[in-house]
Formats: sequence, C-alpha cells, structure tokens
Amino acid sequence: MQAHSQTTIGDRVSLSGVGVHSGTPSSITLHPAEPDTGIIFLKNSDSSVCDIEVPASHRWVVATSLSTVLGSDEAGSIATVEHLLATISGMGIDNVLVEVDGHEVPIMDGSAEAFVEAIAQVGLRRQPARRRYIRVLEPVRVAMGESVGELLPFNGRRFEVEIDFADTIIGRQAYVFDLDSGDFRRELARARTFGFVDSVEQLWANGYALGASLDNTVVIGDGVVINPEGLRFADEFVRHKALDAIGDLTLAGGPILGLYRSYRGGHKLNCAIVEALLSRDSAWEWVEMPVRREAVQADVEALLPAAVYGADVA
Repeated sequence: MQAHSQTTIGDRVSLSGVGVHSGTPSSITLHPAEPDTGIIFLKNSDSSVCDIEVPASHRWVVATSLSTVLGSDEAGSIATVEHLLATISGMGIDNVLVEVDGHEVPIMDGSAEAFVEAIAQVGLRRQPARRRYIRVLEPVRVAMGESVGELLPFNGRRFEVEIDFADTIIGRQAYVFDLDSGDFRRELARARTFGFVDSVEQLWANGYALGASLDNTVVIGDGVVINPEGLRFADEFVRHKALDAIGDLTLAGGPILGLYRSYRGGHKLNCAIVEALLSRDSAWEWVEMPVRREAVQADVEALLPAAVYGADVA
C-alpha cells in the first residue's frame, strides 16, 4: 500500500438510530466520493427537490454546545457530527459523501464503534491522488476560562488530552493518542459519551439529551456509574474526549500534522483552535507528504487488500 494515497469507502453503507439531543429517528448513508472531494454532508432541502451540500468545515460550524453542529440558513442544521468525523479521520478516509435523513447524526451506542464496523463491512478503496496534509508551522494557543488548547509543530498527528472534573468518578485523567498508530479502532472507537443524572432536567428544559439513555450514554449519579455493564475502559471519559477532539479537528479540511494539546477542552475549544490555526497564514502550510514517512495504519491496511485495489493507484 502507498501510505499517502487518498482513500474513499468501497461501497455505500447506511446506519439508523436516534438523535441523542433531538430524540427523533435519524439515519445516514455514506457514499464513495471522487478524489479531492473531502467530506461532504448532503441534506435534503425542505422541498426535497435537491440535496444541499454542507462541507465538513470549520466555516460551517453553527453551534458547539454539547455537540458540534454544522449548517446554514439554506440547509438548516446537522448536529452531533463529531463521532462520525472521528471515525472518518481515524480510519484514514479522505473522500466521502454523508447523506443525512434528519437533523442529527444518530448517536448509536454513544461511541464510534458502529460507524467503524459499518465501514469495515464495505472496506476502503485507494484512489489515484495524493493525500494533502495541513502542517503546523507555529504554535497556536486558545484559552477559554480554565480551558486551554494549543497546536504545536510535531512530526506526526498526536493528541494529548487532559480532563479535570470535580466528580470523583471522573476526576483528573490524561490520555495520549497518535492518530497514525493504527489503534483507533481498538483504543478509542468504543469510548462512549457521558453525562450526569443531576443535570438531566436542565438539559431537557434547554432541548438537549432528549434521546439520551443508558443504551447510548455513560450516566453518572450519586458517585457511581449507573450503567449495569460499567465502563469499557478505566479512563473511558478522557478517551471519549480525545475521540471528540479528533472529530472536531477534522473540520480543518485535511489531516493536521501537529500536536494538539488540550486541558478541560470541549467542542467549543476544539473548533476555536482550528479557526485560530487557519486564520494565521504563517502558522500552517499544505504538504503532500509528512516530514517522515506516514505510519501505515493497521485499520486501513486491513481494509485495503492489494489484490482488489492495487491497480487503482496512479
């Protein structure tokens, strides 16, 4: 496999579920896309005459409260895109069309696992075009109260995420993940979103978490995890925050070569750091290859059998 070829999915694949915030049924269908397409969400207009394109771009972010929401006046909103975007980035997919039926990407079990499994069923296809990276050239820092995020020059794609909650079940946790390691499927995809029982009524009153349940959220109450099965990882909370960060930074429009470090971060901070980076021309550049050879992701390698895809690379 040539590590720097663009990829798309092997065939279309659909998933259905419920929106964690809307509480209404929603479904998505992923379609293969041509080289240099990027990640595009397709949403039917109110008249259902045509599909409206909503690029997975920081320029299209309209909200970051409890989830990342893309949209426009014409298209309306598409909420909770972060877990799907993390999957697309974590599995090394460059080009895909995401048809959305509803106003929210389905939450599935609160993690990225269902998206990973669906894509694994259809595999990936290498394409005759080089992957382009956004290389960080200068440190970029954003502070929001006690939350701090920074992007630093780094010879790879690394995330260093730290959280700090007063609740003793979570407390202070830190996690480091290299996106080129090939471990996304095993180490991050199964980490679920989480919430607190004592905040549920306020969330409902504000129109959030209407579809949340023990089936799609790790719920904390009275100092314990309420879910009967418990946690999937001892540090599942910070792993999920790393998952969110990977998804949100995908909105840069290309894989970022650099180190993202965050403390007490969330969607608002993640999106702000992307905006801060791209708004400073001297802080980044497009490159076709990283400084060192990109590590071949084990997940991608398994989904790209040479006998099927070898002839697709120019």
